[in-house]
Amino acid sequence: MARVQLALNVSDLEEAVAFYSTLFATRPAKVRPGYANFAVADPPLKLVLIEDRDQTPGTLNHLGIEVPTTDDVSAAQVRLAGEGLPTAVEYATACWYAVQDKVWVDGPGGEPWEIYTVLSDTEAPAGRIRPAAPGEPASCASRPRAGGVSGSPCC
Repeated sequence: MARVQLALNVSDLEEAVAFYSTLFATRPAKVRPGYANFAVADPPLKLVLIEDRDQTPGTLNHLGIEVPTTDDVSAAQVRLAGEGLPTAVEYATACWYAVQDKVWVDGPGGEPWEIYTVLSDTEAPAGRIRPAAPGEPASCASRPRAGGVSGSPCC
């Protein structure tokens, strides 16, 4: 099953977890230092909370679509590139307590979208949001996001 992902910046993770647990009537699927995610069944949503006191609380960190397999990620990359959209691909990348395969693309306002699958869990957060911009080779360094905002931890 594919589901939309919404990653939000929050200033107080504990407060945000309590609010979204009540809102969606579910507990988080994963909570780690500075990070929590919810696998909401109804409506189908992957809600990611990233504690970042340097960002405005409630602002968008990034958007995504979680898909079941790496083949789905690859098919999305081929489709998007075939439509002329620059993409950045990352395979087996450690990103906020998970190892993932993903493809990144920018929306018309510069908003970062990822289409990804989770390969496994990991206990160490790693990476930054989209180490490579669409059309650039992947790297481990952070890069500025749209509007000159520094890259923030990825999902």
